[in-house]
Amino acid sequence: MTSTNLRIRIDGAAGAAAPYEQLRAQIADRARSGKLPAGYKLPTVRGLAEELGLAANTVAKAYRALEADGVIETRGRNGTFVAAAEGSSREAAAAAQAYAERAHRLGLTETEATEAATTALRARYTTR
Repeated sequence: MTSTNLRIRIDGAAGAAAPYEQLRAQIADRARSGKLPAGYKLPTVRGLAEELGLAANTVAKAYRALEADGVIETRGRNGTFVAAAEGSSREAAAAAQAYAERAHRLGLTETEATEAATTALRARYTTR
């Protein structure tokens, strides 16, 4: 079973780790390596369970363990996100997520949104 968005693969073979542990470990590894950046919105428990062919309780158990470890954070009805390690990084990730959501609502393509953000960053960080 493989998740297309997260590239999570659950090995159902005998002797493999429990599915929740495989899921927990793979999300944690991707978050720590930066493959899942801070602020990345994870699928809902039900959505990921369906995608992987797992019980919702299995995914919920993995999410609870990840949250206890500080790898992810739940923001109420807004969803579950990869947590930032530090306060300023967490704030930047939240701002980036808000920008991405706003740009999407405005109908910008990913390229247009990236170009607008890059232009703003260059303007701010370029010494004059």
